[in-house]
Amino acid sequence: MNNEQNLNSNYGQLLGKIVSKPIQTHESYNEKFYEVMLEVKRLSKNCDIIPVSFGERMLKSIDDIAEGKEIAVNGEFRSFNKLVDNKSKLILYFFAKNFIGEEEKKLIDIEESNQLMLKGFICKPPVFRETPFGRQICDLLLAVNRPVYNRSDYIPCLAWGRNAFFAKQWAVGTSVEVEGRIQSRPYKKTTDKGEEEHVAYEVSCKSIAVIENAGIESKQNANYSQEEAQVGC
Repeated sequence: MNNEQNLNSNYGQLLGKIVSKPIQTHESYNEKFYEVMLEVKRLSKNCDIIPVSFGERMLKSIDDIAEGKEIAVNGEFRSFNKLVDNKSKLILYFFAKNFIGEEEKKLIDIEESNQLMLKGFICKPPVFRETPFGRQICDLLLAVNRPVYNRSDYIPCLAWGRNAFFAKQWAVGTSVEVEGRIQSRPYKKTTDKGEEEHVAYEVSCKSIAVIENAGIESKQNANYSQEEAQVGC
């Protein structure tokens, strides 16, 4: 990622095919916002289906996000809390800020079609576990500040192998930098209504490291984030 991206605490890039019709989700300050589902290929030839939000100001027309169209965008991975069955649920989505031009889009290979860089603070104790096949995984919840809006986004992250081994030792409030990709993970949940299908969204970490000398401010932000995150977890 370039220097401009490195200065941003939340920067992502996606290239994929729109696989749903645009749905208007809300309106804010007289601007309409739409959401589509974007199919993004992995190296394994599997796909992630990621919700992407667009403000109408970045669209020439609604046809810019028509079903079946291939697009490339950059933006941020965001979250908000939604009340579902009287419980607060953390909703994750990619907020598109700009379309990537056709010539630049042609240069994006499959490894660059799903990229995310985050800088934030661990706001819940890491959870370390092993799969039945002995693979080490560490679940992290990262609070990423959105300074312009004076709020934070809460992003679930997965560290693997060696990264998981080190991440499990980090305390709440630790400032970290993550590079990885957004992944969608279908799962089934048994409720009073029977078995339901759901999709979890999280960041699979390619690399993760502690930001040294983050300072007192990071600890204050992390404490604030931890309190706020209780609603979103």
